[in-house]
Formats: sequence, C-alpha cells, structure tokens
Amino acid sequence: MKKFLDEDFLLHNRAGQRLYHEYAKEIPIIDFHSHLPPDQIATDVSFKNITEAWLNGDHYKWRAMRTNGVDESFCTGNQSDFRKFEQWAATVPYTMRNPLYHWTHLELQRYFGIHDLLDLHSAKKIFESTGALLQGPDYSVRNLLRKMNVEVICTTDDPVSDLEHHARIQRDGFEIKVLPTFRPDRAAEVSNAARFNDYVDRLESVSNVSIGSYKDFLKALKLRHDYFASKGCNVSDHGIAQMHLEEYTEKEIESIFSAILSGHNPSQEAAAKFQSALLFQFAIWDWEKGWVQQFHLGALRNNNSRQTAKLGSDTGWDSIGDSQHAAPLARFLDSLDCNNQLTKTILYNLNPADNELMASMTGNFNDGSIAGKIQYGSAWWFQDQKDGMTRQINALSHIGLLSRFVGMLTDSRSFLSFPRHEYFRRLLCNIFGEEIERGELPADIPWIGKIVGDICYYNAKSFFNW
Repeated sequence: MKKFLDEDFLLHNRAGQRLYHEYAKEIPIIDFHSHLPPDQIATDVSFKNITEAWLNGDHYKWRAMRTNGVDESFCTGNQSDFRKFEQWAATVPYTMRNPLYHWTHLELQRYFGIHDLLDLHSAKKIFESTGALLQGPDYSVRNLLRKMNVEVICTTDDPVSDLEHHARIQRDGFEIKVLPTFRPDRAAEVSNAARFNDYVDRLESVSNVSIGSYKDFLKALKLRHDYFASKGCNVSDHGIAQMHLEEYTEKEIESIFSAILSGHNPSQEAAAKFQSALLFQFAIWDWEKGWVQQFHLGALRNNNSRQTAKLGSDTGWDSIGDSQHAAPLARFLDSLDCNNQLTKTILYNLNPADNELMASMTGNFNDGSIAGKIQYGSAWWFQDQKDGMTRQINALSHIGLLSRFVGMLTDSRSFLSFPRHEYFRRLLCNIFGEEIERGELPADIPWIGKIVGDICYYNAKSFFNW
C-alpha cells in the first residue's frame, strides 16, 4: 500500500515518475487566469492566520461546509477565525474523493511542511503552527508566490479599475510579473437597467467621457482598453453563461442602449443583441493589439436567489449550465476570421458534455499562422479535479494537439492554491507514462519530457509573449 501524498503521488508508473521529477517538477509557474487580489500583492500582506489566507472568499470550501451541515456563520458570518477553521477541519475528512481533500493536504505540505491529516483533532495544532509561520516575513504574500516558483500572474480586473495596485507592484520592482486582465462582463450585462446605469456612471468617472449614447459608451470602453494596454495588459477574459451572436444593426444597438440608459430593462432578445455587438467590438480591439482573448462558457450563476440577495455573487451558489454554444460560437469566431480579425483565443467550457465540442471547435480556426492559435483551455471550476482534467486532456489529445496546449491555471482567490499546478503536472505525466509503459507511445523520455515541459510552461510563455 502506497503512503498518502508521497513523492510519487498520482504517478503510478516509472515513466510518469521520470517525466514529472526530471521535466515538470522544477519549472516555473505561469498563472494566466486567477482572481488573486492585486492590492494584497501591492502591500505584501501577511495573514494573521490560515483562516484569512485559506477560507476567506473560498466558495469551494464554503459549499463543502454547508453540505456537511455547517451553519453559514462559520462560512461567511461573524464567528471567530479559529471557530471557522475548526469547522473546516471537521469537514475535511468528509471531503474524501472531492479534490478539496487532495488540495487541502497538498497545500499544508508544500507551504507549511505539515504532513498530519487535517481533522477536528489536529485543528488547533495546525491553526497555531500555520499562524506562527504566516505572521513571519517569510510568509508574506510575495514570499508565498516565490515559494511556489511563480513567474507570472494575471489578475482579473474590471475596465473601471484604476490599476493603481499593479502600478505600485511595478514601481516596487517585484520580480514576479503581476499583470491585469481586461474582464468587461459588467459592461455587457444589461438585464437590470438600474444596475447597468450605475456601472455607466463609474465608467464615465474613470474615462472622463460623458456617456449619452452607445458611441460614447464604446469610446469610454476603448479608452479603458487602451489604458489597460499601457499597464502591460495583453489578455482579455469573458465569463458568459451562453454564447450569443444575434444579427443586429448599429441603429438597433443605439436604440437598445438609449432605452436602457432611460431605465428600461431590455427584452431577452435585445440583451442578446447588445451582448453580441459588444463582444464583437471587444474582439476587434483585442485583435488590433495582438491580445489573447479568453471565453469562459457555461456557468449558471446565482441560482439561490435568497442567499445571493443576502451574501452577494461569488459566494457559492453557482452550477454547471446546459446552454447550447456550438452554433453561435462558430458564427462568432467565423465572423472575425472572415475579416482576418481573429486574435489568439482560449475557450473554456464548464459542462463536461461540451469537451469534444470545444476541442473540435478550435481546429476550425487554427490557420497555421501561430502554433495553437485557438486553444481548448484547461478543465475549469467544477471540472478542475482528477477526472475533469483527465477528460479535458484526452479530448484535446484525441481531437487536437495536446503538445501545443498552454496548460494549467489556478482560477483561484487564494495565495495557497498554486499546488494545483503540481496536481495537473502529475496527472499529465502519469497519462503519458501509462501509454509509454503499454507500448502505445515510444519510450523516448527526452522528447516526451520536452512536450511535458512545453505544456507546463514554455507554450504559455510563447503564446502570451512573456
């Protein structure tokens, strides 16, 4: 019987062990999609305890705790940090076969050297020992990133952000690149006119553009797009429940915008046309600047209206949607490609039923100009676990070129989440190793080791020009 989380964790064959330890383990991390707060990097925060570093804002853990019968006061409420951690510790033994069980113990090992299993009995000892380390200078946010050999981080930033925290990080000469990502979801969300108009007011303020028409709105957003580029941004990102590409005229969009500006909620059809127009415009701006555009498709968000009203978005009430993406996504990409305005693109799906759909879609628009120009992105959110990663790797392998894949990301709000890259690397090496040992791939460890290194680091470095 193998020891839990030993040096060959997830590596069940000798070839995979060689690939991981010789070609994947030590190379740096490029994390091109995260939700890390840049203000905490700018100020080089030191957390008071592991609850601050680990549980605050982590809706993955909150969902598990709620399912385990833990009261909301221990998740998002006003219970003490130790009591919250204690309830998480009591939940962990019940997370077996959920990725949280592996991630929890990987993070305890890699950051703190703790090999004890976390449960109610070990909670106090682990809370105190991790807290003592976290309050020391070696465990500040910047040193946590250094500890994991991180080279580049992309945060997720609204167009109205002033990016002052990024500027401060750059002024400090911090050796790890921390770059903004242009995430304009709120600019395209018009179903609630009052909420949208509040956003327009903020956009007016930061852009110094008086917005009275759709043209003014585009002018203000273009200024923000340019501003982000001036701060080192070369990546955009869009979280879309359902891809739209509705036929529209400029006159229609002007009319829809004017009605929303006057406080009228648009019809579902009008909202879809507005989103279509705006996404197309963003894509052209990205192409003009040579940016990479990312599309996260298929989340069904804020399903629990009672709890969302109480706690807000991103607090754990989201699930996998079953929207139809294929035809509108194909039309969207084709409309850009027809005018030679399709930039480098990464597609992510939340519903595993769409794996082969997305993997095959990328091949439609890879034109030979750039290796892997249109990418099938890593397993996302609910798929970010052993089976989901394996299925994504297999779908891409069978339909596209896994060797040109730009690899893993954390998609996380926690500075303790970087062992997810290790988890991915181990799975990847094991998959290759299994096929080597079965004679399905040649035992050419140097060449396959190069492919592993490319997927884990070098492809992303080249793709994003970092």
